[in-house]
Amino acid sequence: MKPLSFLRRYYPLLAVLPLAALLISCAVVAETGRQQILLVSPETEMQLGLTEFEKMKGAIPISRDPEANALVQRVGKRISAVAPLMKAQWEFVVFDQPKTPNAFCLPGGKVGIYTGILPITLNEEGMATVIGHEVAHAVARHGGERISEALLLQLGGVALETAMRNKSQETRALISQAYGIGGTVGVMLPHSRSHELEADHIGMIYMARAGYDPREAVEFWKRFAAFNRQQGRGGTPEFLRTHPVDERRIAQLEQLLPQVMEEYQKSLSR
Repeated sequence: MKPLSFLRRYYPLLAVLPLAALLISCAVVAETGRQQILLVSPETEMQLGLTEFEKMKGAIPISRDPEANALVQRVGKRISAVAPLMKAQWEFVVFDQPKTPNAFCLPGGKVGIYTGILPITLNEEGMATVIGHEVAHAVARHGGERISEALLLQLGGVALETAMRNKSQETRALISQAYGIGGTVGVMLPHSRSHELEADHIGMIYMARAGYDPREAVEFWKRFAAFNRQQGRGGTPEFLRTHPVDERRIAQLEQLLPQVMEEYQKSLSR
């Protein structure tokens, strides 16, 4: 049976799959209490992360700087020790990319730090801010959530295409384009920004529990904001960004600071 014929025949079933998925795949992010939709298993998500990380290690030069590597390993060990990720395979790699002030974490606990962010981290607490943020992405399963959202949007697109089968080609093209833009601007980008803010929140908790002063998270993001201004970045409207503007991130961290300082004080008394 051809794929389109199959979809048309079973369209009523496909139409209720998203609802079924919502009913059986709800999860809660532990530190924030936010509900999320996950349509992929932790094992599948983790395997995707492990596979992709191996590809990156083969394609991007790895830094041989002993100080940078020692710093990342030291901080990574402390942060991952307080991060509750089941079956995590923590690995922290410094990639030699001096013009890229960035970092990332793939599902399963694979963390990459680009050397371009080192002048902005400036100290061990700054590195704890970065690694705490990236580890938070993995623990909160943001990767799996993005995959799930993409699957639901794809399914919606298939259902929309089937519903428009009697429309003209021009009409179908316009509606499909509008659906694609709406899905990106109205769903994927806002969720990406919310994931970044959530990772900031959880990451600051992790660094505090690991014994790093969370006040340094605010200072790191102020340095990062100054770097962005120096580079002439920041002209894109927030609704078209994958990340929130720096001022929003700093304001949230300052608001959360009194609560997170309690975690920090507990870590010092242990």
